Amino acid sequence: MTQNQGTGTRGGIGESTLRPDGVLKVTGEFAYASDMWHEDMLWGHTLRSPLAHAEIRSIDTAQALATPGVYAVLTYEDLPTEVKHYGLEIQDTPVLAHGRVRHHGEPVALVAADHPETARRAAAKIKVDYAELPVVTDESSATAPGAPLIHENRADHHIGHVPHPNIVHRQPVVRGDADAAAARADVTVRGEYVFGMQDQAFLGPEAGLAVPAPDGGVELYIATQWLHSDLGQIAPVLGLPPEKIRMTLSGVGGAFGGREDLSMQIHGCLLALRTGKPVKMVYNRFESFFGHVHRHPARLQYEHGATRDGKLTHLKCRIVLDGGAYASSSPAVVGNAASLGVGPYVVEDVAVEAVALYTNNPPCGAMRGFGAVQACFAYEAQMDKLAAALDMDPVEFRRRNAMSQGDLLPTGQVVDSPAPVAELLRRVKARPMPPQRQWESTEGVDVRQLPGGLSNTTHGEGVVRGVGYAVGIKNVGFSEGFDDYSTARVRLENLGGQAVATVHTAMAEVGQGGVTVHAQIARTELGVTQVTIQPADTRVGSAGSTSASRQTYVTGGAVKHTCEAVRARVLDLGRARFGTYHPAWATAELLLEEGKVVTDGGEVLASLAEVLGEEVIDIEKEWRHRPTEPFDLRTGQGRGHVQYSFAAHRAVVEVDTELGLVKVVELACAQDVGKALNPLSVQGQIQGGTTQGLGIAVMEEILVDPVTAKVRNPSFTDYLIPTILDTPTIPVDVLELADEHAPYGLRGIGEAPTLSSTPAVLAAIRAATGLELNRVPVRPEHLTGTGG
Repeated sequence: MTQNQGTGTRGGIGESTLRPDGVLKVTGEFAYASDMWHEDMLWGHTLRSPLAHAEIRSIDTAQALATPGVYAVLTYEDLPTEVKHYGLEIQDTPVLAHGRVRHHGEPVALVAADHPETARRAAAKIKVDYAELPVVTDESSATAPGAPLIHENRADHHIGHVPHPNIVHRQPVVRGDADAAAARADVTVRGEYVFGMQDQAFLGPEAGLAVPAPDGGVELYIATQWLHSDLGQIAPVLGLPPEKIRMTLSGVGGAFGGREDLSMQIHGCLLALRTGKPVKMVYNRFESFFGHVHRHPARLQYEHGATRDGKLTHLKCRIVLDGGAYASSSPAVVGNAASLGVGPYVVEDVAVEAVALYTNNPPCGAMRGFGAVQACFAYEAQMDKLAAALDMDPVEFRRRNAMSQGDLLPTGQVVDSPAPVAELLRRVKARPMPPQRQWESTEGVDVRQLPGGLSNTTHGEGVVRGVGYAVGIKNVGFSEGFDDYSTARVRLENLGGQAVATVHTAMAEVGQGGVTVHAQIARTELGVTQVTIQPADTRVGSAGSTSASRQTYVTGGAVKHTCEAVRARVLDLGRARFGTYHPAWATAELLLEEGKVVTDGGEVLASLAEVLGEEVIDIEKEWRHRPTEPFDLRTGQGRGHVQYSFAAHRAVVEVDTELGLVKVVELACAQDVGKALNPLSVQGQIQGGTTQGLGIAVMEEILVDPVTAKVRNPSFTDYLIPTILDTPTIPVDVLELADEHAPYGLRGIGEAPTLSSTPAVLAAIRAATGLELNRVPVRPEHLTGTGG
């Protein structure tokens, strides 16, 4: 069958169909996980460590248990099985701390009570005797002789590949001879870059409701990114077979990687099973900062060389990511940082090393961009340095070295789909510039358009404009040999003379719009108008994680694949019932076979209902993309990724150089999306990713005390994120260059704009100020010379 490109399909692929939950969300009526309720439910609360590294000498729960309204208090000693740890890649995270705590805010005990305030007051009565231990906070303290080991008895499969037990994972990428190539460079530039710890800052805090079941199991309603991964970690700790843990996705208020690890999933189930009552847990914003992983802060050392005519000769770099106290997805983040650390450029001689540390800082793991964001900030700063050293236009220098389809990556993998890096750069540069001095109007100064905005701190006397460019490369989907697949169940039936489809997957809808795309695919492939999307749960096979820009590709691919099987069954039924003598069916059959189904002529719809009669077609199938392979742990060679996405940005900023205030006026983006299945959602994903990149550029950073390893700003009062007043105009230029290996030719979208927006903003600020600015976020003191 040929692929249906949506022509003539009402509400099919290629159309900007509206989200079914859109109105509810903007009116405040959508039910998030924190809104769940159950009759006679209890409230759970977590006692967390006030120290980053300490021995636990004793825990006294007597006063907490004696508190009226308290039903249970649990510590490590109360865990029901011998399995007391969990983790995405390495099972090194204790369900509750035992022996010692390894980071500020680590869970130590649990309380269930009849009111949330009762639970909090009871938790405060738990007496924990701590003996504070020295903290490990950076590479020098983590690898120094005699450094405290964060995990003394490591037994995971990464331990043989790292030079020190406090290194989670190490991945080199070596190709050619970087040292020899360095000798041929006419210009060499070096830089050391610092990337701050960023929070996902999702709208809805962690929340879940665990309900004990009559069969001794538990039903868990949870805001998560990956139902089946959660299930695989929960079941061994509870000592229950997976089929006795029934998980349903509740309303998710954003994720961005922060819900890929467990939060209260096990804790809520433990309390529900202990008390025999439903238990609800909801983190407040303060607790949420301790309840999920963050983006890895990083130190990056880069050296590039180039010839006088502007061709790159070599790259040497070392990337050090701080993984915090537990592994989470640090090994995979290291693999991404190393394999994508060269950027979207052709460099034949490369020597890259990326490592992730164990420290007593907060655990870090998945966040939008996943290792490639930190690398892009550094290599794009280097491109500007090289262009300046060669007295070349920075865009022209990038275009001269840009990769394209057919080029070889430093990992030895051929880029076998469109890679329009030079074209994306050309497009953002060709855009008209926003007007100068927009704050000046016929009625005087509009302070909203000035750096500092409504704080009214400048009237524009010392404001300077700067323009900067950046481009990035991001992988799509899980990599390095991971069995990345998804499952979909599609049901087609005749209801009241109309063929109706139902789509059921375990995909976590976290705001990315999969519920819309799945309906579009079903309409396109089956020719139906009415499509119901079942709630995501574990009654259907795994859909993998809503991360790595993979869900439209992989779960969308599974829905398409299953719809094709349903369509084949419809054809079989129609041929059996009508043969070739029914005129209406003959037309519908031809359209179905050619994948040109339409919903406006009625021929397919009428025939579908007639063919189905009382028959119900219900098919569940798995779908996999092309396999990947692990990177060689010595050389980094290997076909590690399945697809790449590319985005370029031009940033226009205005800076008050006396006060150190920055106003981002515009962040124009050009991105290749392969095929825009829902153009409106595509634009939203690009603008959202761009805004998160803006956040880390100029304001977002979790501050960790370098002496105590305690988090200093766990609230939105002190951790700043962009508001509508900070968000610039974000014009979007979408290319649709199909990847022939992907369903409909699509390309993952959501992460790539997060990469290039940050270095573009920094490049623009450098252009305005003349400062080197090798760390993000940039603060006012960095621009005025009053700080580091």
